[in-house]
Amino acid sequence: MALALETSGTTTATGGGVEDTLATLTGTKFYQLVIDTVNMVDGDTLEIKVKSKVLNGGTTRLEQIAVYTHGQVEPIKRSLPFASDQELVFTITQSGAGTDKAFPWKVMSW
Repeated sequence: MALALETSGTTTATGGGVEDTLATLTGTKFYQLVIDTVNMVDGDTLEIKVKSKVLNGGTTRLEQIAVYTHGQVEPIKRSLPFASDQELVFTITQSGAGTDKAFPWKVMSW
């Protein structure tokens, strides 16, 4: 299978612990989120969540969470590859002492 860009953008996190959805995907594929955290500074915390459904009509539930704090020496972050035939949702939540930050991101599929 060929690697493809599924969707991309730059999301300015709402801050204050509000969860922002980056993408909701429903195709039968493997997906991987790639996000640039270069704008994080000391005092920032960023949660990156992956949620999925097991069965059609089921409930979307948390599958993975990654938490990063302060400025990042290696700012590019990747999720694990996730296989999905129902629904996959990628979100970010920024909290901490810093101001709202912009996060460029993309979801690749194959």
